[in-house]
Amino acid sequence: MPRPALLAHDLVRTLGTRRVLDGVSLTVSPGRCVGLIGENGVGKSTLLRLLAGVDEPDSGQVTRPDDLGFLHQEMPFDSGTTIARVLDDALREARADLAELDRLTRLLADTPDDRPEHTALLEAYGKQLEQAQEREAWDADRRAAIVLDGLGLGGFAHDRTLGSLSGGQRGRLALAALLVRRPAALLLDEPTNHLDDEAAAFVEQQIRELPGVVVAASHDRAFLDAVCTDLIDLDPAVDGPVRFGGHYSAYLAEKRAERERWERRYAEEQEELEALRRSAGVTARRVAPDRGPRDNEKMGYGHRAGRVQQQISRRVRNATRRLDELERTQVGAPPQPLRLHVVALTAGTADSGPGDGNAVDGNAVDGDPVDVPLVALRDAWVPGRLGIARLDVLDGDRLLVTGGNGAGKSTLLSLLAGRLHAAGEVRRRPGLTVGLLAQDTVFERPDRSVHDTYTYVLGAERAETVPLSSLGLLNAADLGKPVGQLSVGQRRRLALALLVARPPQLLLLDEPTNHLSPRLCDELEDALGAGPGAIVVASHDRWLRRRWSGRRLQLRPGQVPSTAVRS
Repeated sequence: MPRPALLAHDLVRTLGTRRVLDGVSLTVSPGRCVGLIGENGVGKSTLLRLLAGVDEPDSGQVTRPDDLGFLHQEMPFDSGTTIARVLDDALREARADLAELDRLTRLLADTPDDRPEHTALLEAYGKQLEQAQEREAWDADRRAAIVLDGLGLGGFAHDRTLGSLSGGQRGRLALAALLVRRPAALLLDEPTNHLDDEAAAFVEQQIRELPGVVVAASHDRAFLDAVCTDLIDLDPAVDGPVRFGGHYSAYLAEKRAERERWERRYAEEQEELEALRRSAGVTARRVAPDRGPRDNEKMGYGHRAGRVQQQISRRVRNATRRLDELERTQVGAPPQPLRLHVVALTAGTADSGPGDGNAVDGNAVDGDPVDVPLVALRDAWVPGRLGIARLDVLDGDRLLVTGGNGAGKSTLLSLLAGRLHAAGEVRRRPGLTVGLLAQDTVFERPDRSVHDTYTYVLGAERAETVPLSSLGLLNAADLGKPVGQLSVGQRRRLALALLVARPPQLLLLDEPTNHLSPRLCDELEDALGAGPGAIVVASHDRWLRRRWSGRRLQLRPGQVPSTAVRS
């Protein structure tokens, strides 16, 4: 039987006073994987909830397959539920298919061929067999073991409860249950969160093999590039959300071309509007200055002046008509994307402001500062967390720190920032300024507005010199909000803005692409290119790591790296 498609028509959803989705339509056929991308807050998760039926649109309609799976933020089980119970639920439909086939087989065996009900039983058996084959029901238990192992859960006892698992482990179990179940339509919200490289690659392979519909909202550019057959960009565009055929690399090329076309069309129309306004404002006096008749034209002066006036009037009327038409139909200005404008990290540009917590005075060392690293570690040791035999961070360095969870990436950045003490030798250049973007962003006054927090941390003079609105990291509508009401991603953007506004000589970024849109991640990477100052990045982002051209330092639990190497 043909697999059903997922259809949405003209969906509108308003949350509070903000219209999050405005007339969104899409069709996803079986075998297609559609990725939803865009800035935080454009409606990716809202659209998934509408498609799944867990939220209702203000208008519009959704036609969805009956067999639909949705990766929720939280699993629909209480903390006392065991892993075995979750797996049983995932395998329920496959086991029911096999049980029904057994029942029909027994009925057919007991029903003579010449009985009237035999034909109906054969038809029912055929349909049930086809459904079981589509769900790969005979392979379901083996598939469950493979999926659990692929997501790093194979060694977990099945009598463990959800309450004994970490948040990341519960998320992986929820994803495993859906991959085991293989529904006709699968909706995923950030499916690669909490996954290491091997687990993410395993999930990508599983999704590529699904015969049904897949819709995934993700910031993971490597995932989008590996599995998506189409991408829907929910960021503002001339004609609304745009669907791009192909993976993420193809989207990047098309998105750049689309933005250039929009900007070019807008610029051309604005240039024409300005010219028309000048034409429409021209007067006869400006075109034909008031002058007396020459001796040789006194007899025809009035006639010629009249013709000039008629020509001027016709030009003005034509310009006015075209101006009115263009003002009605002109394309809107392309919305300013959230962009990162990193100031050159030149020595001496950083200065301390009240309460910023980003500047770290270096310990004095002997010798000419030009000849020494910004930070040097020798046999540095944080018991149970990190060991570094030798590491020099040089001016102009671009160092990528990688490693699995618990390898010590965040510990190393805290050590370089001077926020953590270690045994061994840690030397810093005198007067060194350091900025750290930590994974957990907390502001001491959650009731203070975004604008006031920015001004307080930087100081009024610096905040005026580098306005928050000029950095493009937060929308203007969010500047008056208390920081306590910001999302995790918005708080990280504010913390990043504070570092960009007063750049240090050593910039430390811990998982900087977390909670950022794919496009802003691309822009951030471009901003981390060669230049003055040093940048150390700790990241699990596969896309960033593939494109990194600077030095690398890989950390492994229990091992002591000696130095960083070039890419």
